[in-house]
Amino acid sequence: MIDTDFLVIGSGAAGLGFALKAAAHGRVAIVTKAAVTESNTRFAQGGISAVTAAPDSFDRHSADTLAAGAGINDLDAVDLVVRRAPELIKELVEWGVRFDRTSDGSYELAREGGHTEHRILHHKDLTGAEIERALVEQVRRHPNITIYENHLAVDLLTQHHLGELVTKHSKKIVCFGAYVLDLATEKIDTFRARFTIVATGGVGNVYNTTTNPQVATGDGIAMVHRAKGVTADMEFIQFHPTSLYDPEERPSFLISEAMRGFGAVLRLPDGEEFMTRYHPMGSLAPRDIVARSIDHEMKIHGYDFVWLDVTSRDAADITDHFPNIYEKCLSKGIDITREWIPVVPAAHYCTGGVKVDANGESSINRLYAIGECSCTGLHGANRLASNSLIEAVVYADQAARHACARLAEAELQEGIPDWNAEGTAAPEEMVLITQNVRETQQIMSNYVGIVRSNLRLERAMRRLEIIWYETEELYARTTPSKPLCELRNMITVGYLIIKQARARHASIGLHYSTDYPAE
Repeated sequence: MIDTDFLVIGSGAAGLGFALKAAAHGRVAIVTKAAVTESNTRFAQGGISAVTAAPDSFDRHSADTLAAGAGINDLDAVDLVVRRAPELIKELVEWGVRFDRTSDGSYELAREGGHTEHRILHHKDLTGAEIERALVEQVRRHPNITIYENHLAVDLLTQHHLGELVTKHSKKIVCFGAYVLDLATEKIDTFRARFTIVATGGVGNVYNTTTNPQVATGDGIAMVHRAKGVTADMEFIQFHPTSLYDPEERPSFLISEAMRGFGAVLRLPDGEEFMTRYHPMGSLAPRDIVARSIDHEMKIHGYDFVWLDVTSRDAADITDHFPNIYEKCLSKGIDITREWIPVVPAAHYCTGGVKVDANGESSINRLYAIGECSCTGLHGANRLASNSLIEAVVYADQAARHACARLAEAELQEGIPDWNAEGTAAPEEMVLITQNVRETQQIMSNYVGIVRSNLRLERAMRRLEIIWYETEELYARTTPSKPLCELRNMITVGYLIIKQARARHASIGLHYSTDYPAE
């Protein structure tokens, strides 16, 4: 049994940011199922949004966020993030994050789809990796933080593990920590904590094509659902319009939206700049519109991809602003300074997740969810570009303040039993797991993708129920493993996306149904 004051599950910007602040008040254990540097944060290319200079303003940032979110955003969440962003950007800089600057020392601000002002701070086209680097360096040096790499959280601990009946209608559910699988020893340890923070990132690998790293299997959302916590807005899955077309590569390589803010335009093979037919902002329209437009063009013409053209810009400027994208494309034989880039939409961001309040606390007491796995209400029906990293940073701070203020009143729970492996055996044939993973991804991509219908959603639910029964039977008789646990989580996340999509009888933002066409 391992005891700690704060158990942080996940190691992206949200989890690491929380850990650094909570460590000033108590012991912190960071559990991450891969290396501490492996997270969705590291793959974020474009940047982080904040109002840092005139003529931009909080009102303009808020208005852009609401426009992208189709107006169903939580107004308090929007106001909180937009207004707290500048001070927390300063804190990131103090922690060592190196945002690009102009010759006069001011921030070099980019503009991305849906933004009416240049307000995106960045580090070349590797902003997330730069933030992750700085935070990991700080975390590794802190004496109150212990990092458990290659440790997979399996389930959250609640009164259920004390023998009480816990349902979604139960009042005052409390989280006491988590069961955690040590991937090296294949043993499950009990982590007891005064406060537990789920910061497990996204769900992209529920789909066939995704820009997310392989660790993004929705673990935190699934664990909270099994613990009877509340989730919301799971139907709003954002597909990034422009991932590099390469059927053999997973994850799909992201071509940052900042490139369109830099002047790149989307084209059909004949050269038509087709986005002007769909939105007055053309290639800089909000992501849901761009992704849906590309999907429509691909389907009506039978294309496997469309083209992104940045060749109108100076070659030196392109390579200076997008060195990572330039090198990646060049490795595929594409010189982006002279040639168009083949692009296709890919599952990119989960706008919904664990429902939380302004402090990042879930419906389960002493359990917080921050970062992409949470649903704060900031994004509404569609995330505005580069609002995700700043949301993670703001809510990490909110959660740390709230949890640390309550530390004295929270005790470690006695009586938590060790993991019971009785009656289980070593994993059976891996094909039983890998085949169900592939089928889950196919179901979600074919029936619950960019465009949906009642028939597709009904069929998806029926197919997924079969896989769920098979997997639960396998789990009951098998010693837990990373592939099996991830499959369970993917199925749970798929179920939540389908269920909440079926309940949304309208086309809005990222949820587009042919049965409820937008007016």
